[in-house]
Amino acid sequence: MSSYQLRRRAWAAALIVAFFLMWEVLCLSLNISDLIVPRPSQVFTVMVQRMPVLWPHILQTLWTTMIGFGLGVIVGVVIGVLIGTSRIAYDTAYPLLIGFSSIPKVAVVPIFVLWFGAGPVPAILTALAMCFFPIVVNIATGLASTEPELEDVLKSLGASKLDVLVNVGLPRTAPFFFASLKIAATFAFVGTVLAETVASNKGIGNVMMSASSNFDVPLVFAGLFILAFLGVALYVLFSLIEQRFVGWANRRSDAAA
Repeated sequence: MSSYQLRRRAWAAALIVAFFLMWEVLCLSLNISDLIVPRPSQVFTVMVQRMPVLWPHILQTLWTTMIGFGLGVIVGVVIGVLIGTSRIAYDTAYPLLIGFSSIPKVAVVPIFVLWFGAGPVPAILTALAMCFFPIVVNIATGLASTEPELEDVLKSLGASKLDVLVNVGLPRTAPFFFASLKIAATFAFVGTVLAETVASNKGIGNVMMSASSNFDVPLVFAGLFILAFLGVALYVLFSLIEQRFVGWANRRSDAAA
């Protein structure tokens, strides 16, 4: 790691710490009640004290999100490949997908509950519904941006349409795919928590709803912090995987040094 990268990360960490310190100081100086905005120290204290109780809910939200996310990746890749390689599929499916993505998912959760009852299934389906569309768009965009010259060369050598897709289209789409994973992972958490607040008796969303009904605002913020941490952790994970497999497609991070 270069000295520029170390300085950049040190500055980023310092600014994050400064943000929470400023939050703490403003709450103390303005005498803001914890029923409105709790101090970060109060939130972290609640997280530590109630972690034995929160841990099963964290695991519930995490595995529900990952199942919905995994299914969303499969659905998104399949539909994205179909749309990106077939004009008929593009003309037919794309308007439907745009219409579905425009529907607020809070309106879809009651339908899932009606079909499957309360529990993890509505949360999984809501996470899937939230995260698959960015994957579809990026896969289709990556396939559409494939250089026609490369396709012509392979076709002149006798390659089939499947050969072109495997050897040119999918590798060309890899940077778009990994970029979409980072977005879709955060969307999946949104879908899971949304469903947990409506139709679940377990999970961080349910904890936040119960805490808000009891005016336990520090616990509500603790749930927000936990969700933020999980989202950042998944984002970093997929960023590392992206650098490992498609680092060739990214600009050098120290180019501005």
